[in-house]
Amino acid sequence: MGNKPPKIKSGRLLMAEPFMIDPHFKRAVVFLCEHDARNGTVGFILNKPLKVMINDMVQDFPEIESELFYGGPVGTDTLHYIHNVGDLLDESVQVMRGVYWGGNFDKLKFLIQQQLILPENIRFFIGYSGWTKGQLLEEMNIGSWIMSEGDPNYVFKIHSSKLWKRVLDDKGSTYSVIAEIPDQMTWN
Repeated sequence: MGNKPPKIKSGRLLMAEPFMIDPHFKRAVVFLCEHDARNGTVGFILNKPLKVMINDMVQDFPEIESELFYGGPVGTDTLHYIHNVGDLLDESVQVMRGVYWGGNFDKLKFLIQQQLILPENIRFFIGYSGWTKGQLLEEMNIGSWIMSEGDPNYVFKIHSSKLWKRVLDDKGSTYSVIAEIPDQMTWN
């Protein structure tokens, strides 16, 4: 298979290979927000909703109909957010065109109160996915992950239950076949 793997960088997506058994990452689509050859990689799982709203988990938070997602197994006592209003939210970091990470929390609450940030503008995560220096490349080399270009539509528009299959379908050819592998294999 002499193909060189795509370069790991912010704004890319990682899809778990279909038979990954780690329950944290089974059929996961991870949006990479930071990659640094010295410090490692940080991302958030886009398709693991926790079936709880942000207002049910965070005290003194303005009312917003926004579901909380499981971002990954690291720092599960931390709250993170990615959004598309970087020009409004001070201290946010542009990950790619149309997608920003973090920002000033008090300003975030103000913008939500003013309805300048709506549910379709933001995703909230408990925890994150993290890899130490060289770890993600190692996992990619053994075939644990399939990498794809990111797109703001994957982050904000496509329903989380359809995301893993959709990204693989969009990659085409072999990946469309992989996307059809059932979640539960049964042997007759």
